[in-house]
Amino acid sequence: EQNDRKRIPCPLDPKHTVYEDQLQKHLKKCNSREKPKPVYFVQDINAGLKDVAEIPEKQVPLSSLSIEELQNLIVKLKKASNGLELHLKEQILSHQALQEALNDPKNGESAFKHLKQQASILGNMEKLHLLGPGRCFVEFGAGRGKLSHWVDVALENVESVQFLLVERATTRFKVDGKHKRTDSVFERLQVDIQHLCLNKVPILEKKKLPVVGIGKHLCGAATDLALRCLVESYTTCCDGEDEEPAPKRCRAAQTEVAPHKPDGNESTTEEHKPVAGIVIALCCHHKCDWTHYVGRDFFKSVGLGPVEFHYFQRMSSWATCGMQETTSKASTSEDQTNDTEEHEQTLSRTESGSDTLQGILSVEERKEIGCLCKRLIDHGRIEYLQQQGYKAVLQYYTEPAVSLENVLLTAVPNPSLIPEPTI
Repeated sequence: EQNDRKRIPCPLDPKHTVYEDQLQKHLKKCNSREKPKPVYFVQDINAGLKDVAEIPEKQVPLSSLSIEELQNLIVKLKKASNGLELHLKEQILSHQALQEALNDPKNGESAFKHLKQQASILGNMEKLHLLGPGRCFVEFGAGRGKLSHWVDVALENVESVQFLLVERATTRFKVDGKHKRTDSVFERLQVDIQHLCLNKVPILEKKKLPVVGIGKHLCGAATDLALRCLVESYTTCCDGEDEEPAPKRCRAAQTEVAPHKPDGNESTTEEHKPVAGIVIALCCHHKCDWTHYVGRDFFKSVGLGPVEFHYFQRMSSWATCGMQETTSKASTSEDQTNDTEEHEQTLSRTESGSDTLQGILSVEERKEIGCLCKRLIDHGRIEYLQQQGYKAVLQYYTEPAVSLENVLLTAVPNPSLIPEPTI
């Protein structure tokens, strides 16, 4: 009789099956069912572009472009990049909090690479005076929460510290339970950054702590969503108590230099600025999206639009894959041993246009063009932050041998009146 019962794919998630006669009962408890939205969920609050007419139709892959079309794109890229600061400063730092772990021989090569990156991120945070008391650290794309863990270790003698770990996926092997301090509070927010309204997170509603946004390898469009979450929707909510996303404001049209927010209804004291700082290790530019990209105004100012952006974000993959079999094999083996926090190259040879380019550009030329695409996309982010009243900088925070995605974006209110660290 048991064998006569029919199993069907679950309509909520066809990856698993269920007995047909128990479907209604299963739907009420299925892990894939739609759960009640948390209070801090506001649909598309950080999404950006609302004008559907501007969103380009599906573009042909790079591999389908003619040699002439590719060369035209490269000319446009070099023209737009002309005059930009393309040679980034090295800011490879470390932090005492990780010295014991860095010297522990039990850590393998992969773990050591992650620790070196985390140590440098903390070192850069300390240099910007962001490791202080009375802060709320928001880790975007938190995964297992290791970056927040090390920030907590670094703040062992500091009181009144809150951590919000933002991750849309359910995460295994979290390190949240390993925190030894009793006076730091950790809270996980399982939500897509696109819909996260920080102003509605209960702890921030109650305590109004200055926020420090952090992230290690925040993938593609997630960086843009996080930036808008911090400096547009959260800052606007704190200033005006609005629940809707802020309308797009282009300050470049008003003035070239924006040392601080000039609006009369906004707070003039930087001590009350809702966002104390931003420190994000960038990653996966090929996963950026024009819809969410914060640097659209910059692209338009240099005569570029959604079509060029589409191809430049694809071409950015050349910086890390290099079209060399040895590189792809090495990164594959490393990814398998990693805890999936490293987001190295994931585009196929066809998607990245490598087959078309064989014999046209050398490996070094492709790598140089890929890096140029990354810097152009990142410069749009820098200009966006500057227009929002922040001093924003890009720097190399680790060696390419440790991670090919080795650029750190940092931003603090301009002029910065962040208090000196107490540690």
